[in-house]
Amino acid sequence: MSVSLEKLDGSMAKLTVEVAPEELDAAIKKVYNSMKKRIQIPGFRKGKVPQQIVEKYYGKEVFYEDAANDLIRQNYPKAVEECEEEITSRPKIEVKQLEAGKPFIYTAEVALKPPVSLGKYKGIEADPMVVEVEEEEVNKAIDTERRNASRIVDTERDTVQMGDMIELDFEGFIDDTPFKGGKGENYRLEIGSGQFIPGFEDQLVGAKLEEEKDVNVTFPEEYQAPELAGKPAVFKCVVHKIQERQMPELDDEFVSDISEYDTVDEYKKSVRERLEKEKKDAERAKREDQVLKAVIEDADMELPEPMIESQQLQILEDFATRLSYQGMGLEQYLQMTGNTEEKMMEQVRPQALDRIKSRLVLEAVADAEGLTASDEEVEKEIEDRAKQSFIAVDKYKERLTAYDQKILRRDIAVRKAADFLVDNAKDGKAKKSRGKKKADAEE
Repeated sequence: MSVSLEKLDGSMAKLTVEVAPEELDAAIKKVYNSMKKRIQIPGFRKGKVPQQIVEKYYGKEVFYEDAANDLIRQNYPKAVEECEEEITSRPKIEVKQLEAGKPFIYTAEVALKPPVSLGKYKGIEADPMVVEVEEEEVNKAIDTERRNASRIVDTERDTVQMGDMIELDFEGFIDDTPFKGGKGENYRLEIGSGQFIPGFEDQLVGAKLEEEKDVNVTFPEEYQAPELAGKPAVFKCVVHKIQERQMPELDDEFVSDISEYDTVDEYKKSVRERLEKEKKDAERAKREDQVLKAVIEDADMELPEPMIESQQLQILEDFATRLSYQGMGLEQYLQMTGNTEEKMMEQVRPQALDRIKSRLVLEAVADAEGLTASDEEVEKEIEDRAKQSFIAVDKYKERLTAYDQKILRRDIAVRKAADFLVDNAKDGKAKKSRGKKKADAEE
């Protein structure tokens, strides 16, 4: 295989890949072998038709397309590594020569990593990091643990109180007419959970067992059912059962049951430390985002459209993967929401632009400051990723190509660049505007 690269305008390039004739012939043979069991021609037994007879009967190009696709799948990643350029888009493939006994030649038009001109990136002003944990927050976190360990028990009370778990029948009316979806029987509801629309649960406080109670509410203007949005409604409710949540006492026994600590004081201290770390991480992430936006605004870059489109497609594929975990396909989701892939592509464009600009700027900062990944850091990263993927480290390493390792090192350098920006920021209100910048290619 030979690879040549021609750089085009606007950070675009054209790769020309030439594959040896014998590789093409082998690919054609491979396709024939995979299909021959299904091929049937008069005068031959099914699955026993020689390759040359099939090609004569259907045309010598019968296996070309599948063979070409197979070769491109195999050779294109190698071509990317061989060209030593950082390709940032999916390829636009065009076959130039495809004939048995001759070299297979195709081109791939791709976007290259565009140049980035950094403006100011050190000493950026940002909001100060505030890491304070109030006693009330500690108590609230502990109450959450107590709640998780609580029991729902019957009560002798016949009147609903805030926090009770109840079973009720209800039916909603608008202008004395029942509406679709407004009826429920033996519905379990925790008062104060916010499960129903605002005002509904509050009005059930004081309701008595087996007595009808009218609940008057108004649906929010942004309610999910447009025909109900903003309209006043009356729900006729009857409570059939009242239970209460029995919380365990906050004592040493409870603490030892749910944690590694023996006393309430030790546990409280650990909760405070955890909350402080969470706040510190959140504040640092907020500061990083603020500083990075300022650095992006003060940088110049022109993004090739195929680079943006590839990132949009990646976002949609990631979304489809998350949907699949819920047992839903993207096509089903689009049908349910009345959306289209084209609309979704446009909707995720701002997110794609943010991702690309953030990555490019952080890589530029890493290069400017000489931030690189050590062999020890790379080894640790591989171990962490293997663990997350539930794959043995050795097996994970076997799957990594030279290109994969290059990107992995860049990932580490990018994280270092983000830390560098935060560590070199100054306390103070970040400026909202840093002057008019050149318009990006997408504008």
